[in-house]
Amino acid sequence: MTETATESLTAANLTENTGIIAAFAVPHPPLIVPAVGRGHESIAARTIASYNAVAEKIAALNPDTIVISSPHAEVGMRGFVLPEKAGLRGSFAQFRAPEVTFAEEVDTELRDELVRDSAPGFFIPLGSPELDHGTMVPLWFIRKYLSSFRLLVTGYAARVDFAAYYRAGKCIQKAAAKLGRRTVYVASGDLSHKLQEDGPYGFVPEGPEYDARIMDVLGRAAFGELFSFDSEFCDRAAECGHRSFVMMAGALDGYEAEPHVYSHEDRTGVGYGVVSFMRGQPDRSRTFA
Repeated sequence: MTETATESLTAANLTENTGIIAAFAVPHPPLIVPAVGRGHESIAARTIASYNAVAEKIAALNPDTIVISSPHAEVGMRGFVLPEKAGLRGSFAQFRAPEVTFAEEVDTELRDELVRDSAPGFFIPLGSPELDHGTMVPLWFIRKYLSSFRLLVTGYAARVDFAAYYRAGKCIQKAAAKLGRRTVYVASGDLSHKLQEDGPYGFVPEGPEYDARIMDVLGRAAFGELFSFDSEFCDRAAECGHRSFVMMAGALDGYEAEPHVYSHEDRTGVGYGVVSFMRGQPDRSRTFA
C-alpha cells in the first residue's frame, strides 16, 4: 500500500475517534501570508504548498477543537498560560497588513478541564485575548479550508524542563478525550534562525545541525529523542519550536504516530519544517516522559 493510501486509510479510521486525532509541526513566518509578503512570499513556495496541504488535511479531519502551542504566545514562569476570555482576536497590523484579522472562539470547556485536572498553577487561565503571530500564521492557512472549530492556545513556561512540556501535552490529550472532543494539535515553531551568514541572525554550525537532527527525529516520529537535544545546543542554534514539538509529542503519548514529512526549507536563514502525525493504535511503549 502506498504512503498516500495508508494516510487516507488512517484518516478514515479516525472519523469516529475523539481526543487528539492528529498533530502537525508547522512554522510561522508572517512573510508567507500574501498580504504581508506582497509578492515576496514566493521565496518560500515549498513551505506554502506544504501548509496548504496540511490545512486541507485538517479540514478533512473536521475537528471540534484545534489546540495551538506557540513560542510567541504568553509565557508563564512554571505554568502554561491559557486564554482567560471566551474570545480571541488579532491581526497582522504589526506586519503592515491590518486588513487580515481574526476573531476566534475559545474552547472554554477544554481550558477549564485542563485547569481542573492538573496540578495547581500548571495551567493558568490568565492569558490576553490578543493572538500572536505564531498562532495567526497557522490559523490563516487553516481558515482557508475550515470555518467551524473552537481554539485553545498555549504558550511556553520559562522555568520548566522538556519533561514538563511533555506532561502538558499529555494533559491536553487526556482532557480532550474526557470531553469527547475531536481535537487536532498544531505545534507552531520555526527551526534554527542561524542558517546563513547573510541571514537576519547570522550563522553558527549548530544551526544546520539542529535542522538536520530535528527533521530526522520528526520524520521518524522518534519522540523520545526530542529529550536528547541539550538546551544549550538549542539556544546556540536559536530555534524557537523545540518545546512546542515536545508538547505535541506529549499530546500523542501512548499511541502510534504515523509521520509524513512535507518539506524542509531554508530560504531566509531560518528553517521551516512541515510534518504531520496521524494518530494510530494505542502503544504502551510510546511513552517518553
